[in-house]
Amino acid sequence: MSRIGKRPIQIPDKIKVKVESGKIFAEGPKGKLDWVLPSSVEIQVNGSELIVKKLKDDKIGNANHGLARACISNMIKGVGEGYAKQLEIRGVGYKAQAQGKAVSLQLGFSHPVVYNVPEGVTVKTPKPNQIVVEGIDKAGVGKVAAEIRDYLKPEPYKGKGIRYVGEYVRKKAGKAVA
Repeated sequence: MSRIGKRPIQIPDKIKVKVESGKIFAEGPKGKLDWVLPSSVEIQVNGSELIVKKLKDDKIGNANHGLARACISNMIKGVGEGYAKQLEIRGVGYKAQAQGKAVSLQLGFSHPVVYNVPEGVTVKTPKPNQIVVEGIDKAGVGKVAAEIRDYLKPEPYKGKGIRYVGEYVRKKAGKAVA
């Protein structure tokens, strides 16, 4: 039995939620999102509260119960407040620059790496060594941040590379110490 799935979802006043034929729609000040519900769950709207009910009491039904509740909660928070991930670039000469719907990264390669940002996500560079990924879809924001980080993950000897703000990178001792 899902503990997450049983909790009701509170709907803020500024957000409109509609359920139609196996699909849920959320609209708020930041934008609109929709999601197809799994066949093993249904949604009940009680005033300013959503309750996710499971139709099947099996392993897949239990898993989809918690999944549906978490995804709907993320949708409601996304259209109301939005999501943001911050990345920082460490290394001499490493920098990023937002250029419309693309980000140009100079990471010590012989050429700049250009990342094309997908629809629904925005990327800003307030400083040359800082990247801010914003959007209303939590999964989309996380995916874009992870793809940018994959170009040059932080290495364990000097800590150079792209990392999330606040991420701890464990350092290794070099050859001279060993």
